Amino acid sequence: MIVLKDIRRSYELPKITVDVLKGIDLEVQNGDFIAIMGPSGSGKSTLLNIIGCLDRPTSGQYFLNGIDVSTKDDNELAEIRNRSIGFVFQSFNLLPRFSAWKNVELPLLYSGVEPGMRKEKAVAMLKRMGLGERADHRPNELSGGEQQRVAIARALINDPMIILADEPTGNLDSKVGREIMGIFTGLNHEGTTIILVTHETHIAAFAKRTITMRDGVCFNGCP
Repeated sequence: MIVLKDIRRSYELPKITVDVLKGIDLEVQNGDFIAIMGPSGSGKSTLLNIIGCLDRPTSGQYFLNGIDVSTKDDNELAEIRNRSIGFVFQSFNLLPRFSAWKNVELPLLYSGVEPGMRKEKAVAMLKRMGLGERADHRPNELSGGEQQRVAIARALINDPMIILADEPTGNLDSKVGREIMGIFTGLNHEGTTIILVTHETHIAAFAKRTITMRDGVCFNGCP
């Protein structure tokens, strides 16, 4: 599903070039569940952003289902993100003025789904996450675990091939964190490919495979 070849990412600062990724080779199969670990500054979130088409590599090739996405323009990348990739973040990234179902429907809006169908699908997805009775609540009326379930529902609404999660349990207590990882495990059993970044070994233990990064290189679990 995913093939990365010699992926490098550098940032130009006024008097220095910072090399964040220094030649990453990685292969991800359909149905994989991968945890990316490493200390702060190791490049794991940058790698996740490149896989999610939120950032571009400075050099190297990235193939998604055989398509070289490193050659695509911004509009094409946005279409790939909306159609094929779901995102879950540590800070949930919910719009505070929107109800839970309105947050969940946003990817459908960009996909051109008509309004009545958007709400129906969003509420159904919230029910799947155990939040059917919370569909009209705003984020500040939900617990942290409930907010993350809303974020997962939003990530799933377009039936993506891949879920990318950046520290998805970082703002949750251990009990709720295990519940969220239980959801990811269930999704993976259903065939969803999941790649998550974490610094917690007990969270990485839910994955089928762990990649360890340090100083912009992968020294365990790649390709």
